[in-house]
Amino acid sequence: MSMNVQPDIQFIKDMKEAGGDTLKKCFQCATCSVVCPLSTDENPFPRQQMIYSQWGLKDKLLGDPNMLLCHHCGECTAYCPRGAKPGEVMGAIRAYAYKFYGWPTFLAKWASSAKYLPLLVGIPALWVFLVWIISGSHILPQEEFLHAGFSNFFGEGYIHLFGVKLLSRNVFFINSFMIPAAALATFASYKGVTAMWRKMTESTGVGEALYRPSVPQFVKEFLWPSLVEIIQHTRLKKCETNKDRVRGHQPLMWAFIGLLIVTIYSFISQDIIGYFVPSLHGPMDQINPFKILANVSAVAMIVGIVILWKNRNQMIRENQGGNTFYDWFLIWMIAGVGVTGLGAEIFRLVGVGVKVGYVMYYLHLVSVMMLFLYMPYTKFAHLVYRTCAMTFERYRDSAYVKSPVK
Repeated sequence: MSMNVQPDIQFIKDMKEAGGDTLKKCFQCATCSVVCPLSTDENPFPRQQMIYSQWGLKDKLLGDPNMLLCHHCGECTAYCPRGAKPGEVMGAIRAYAYKFYGWPTFLAKWASSAKYLPLLVGIPALWVFLVWIISGSHILPQEEFLHAGFSNFFGEGYIHLFGVKLLSRNVFFINSFMIPAAALATFASYKGVTAMWRKMTESTGVGEALYRPSVPQFVKEFLWPSLVEIIQHTRLKKCETNKDRVRGHQPLMWAFIGLLIVTIYSFISQDIIGYFVPSLHGPMDQINPFKILANVSAVAMIVGIVILWKNRNQMIRENQGGNTFYDWFLIWMIAGVGVTGLGAEIFRLVGVGVKVGYVMYYLHLVSVMMLFLYMPYTKFAHLVYRTCAMTFERYRDSAYVKSPVK
């Protein structure tokens, strides 16, 4: 029986640029699948994905949920006798998938290459700066800055429309760029995830569901268990070779959850209740439990990213990992968010000067905007695509798809 294989040469080139340049060393000994704590007889990754990659079978890989079920713990790379670095190849496949499913395509392309870094940084930096200029803000006197903090970064008072008081100027102008960035990332993630779900359905032979679950059933039986597993890092903890990945990922995860809670609290207290009680505007007291949570989360973010930074450098030194833009871009952005956020607060508290504090806060806004804007195209996209793959894994093996009498 013959098989007609039509490799995608450009796909192979993109794989090499994303860190999968060692895939040709693989000679299919299956050591990677044997040592992988997540591989099964039914899903023998990463060996199967190495074959598809060598043959340039792009469509097979793009519809393969297993390439996202891999948590890149490095076990397979550590034991590979040929130095083929299967873990890096799997990472390169994911990088290509994020670019393939990314929308708009030009933004996905930019976020995958170092040559576009000036644009990736420059566009948010210029956007935030122009908003600050348009807001007509002015530098506060030192004594007022110590009291008001950055709550007047875009000016004092409120925005009025037809004589009706709307949002505070600071919130209004921050929303003018953060909400569009977050909305674009959300829509791009939705388009990417739905396209990947269709691709996985076709690729794995999952036909029409025997009967469709309701939305509450789908969330309860498939999506929620996947989220719980991700929060608990259940699969990543099975790796014995690279435990620092868990030590780095968990502080980051809890840091983002903590900062989300603080953001929600700040919105309610300052922008809803504060609408009627203006005295609530301004920096939170240092003894406020939510302020403590914010500071602890910022420190956890920096600790987590330092662990991952050291871990990546160690893998490079030991020739166990790649040194590509894809590997570092997210680390740089998260480090930027943590350092500038904590730095802006420290500069305000020690009274080093309004201008220095404003510059640090400006850099913080740019970093946060970059994190939102480029989420669907960087390693941060694991957040949505891996959740989708783990949800699909549960769904395809359920009675909604497979007949229980067979």
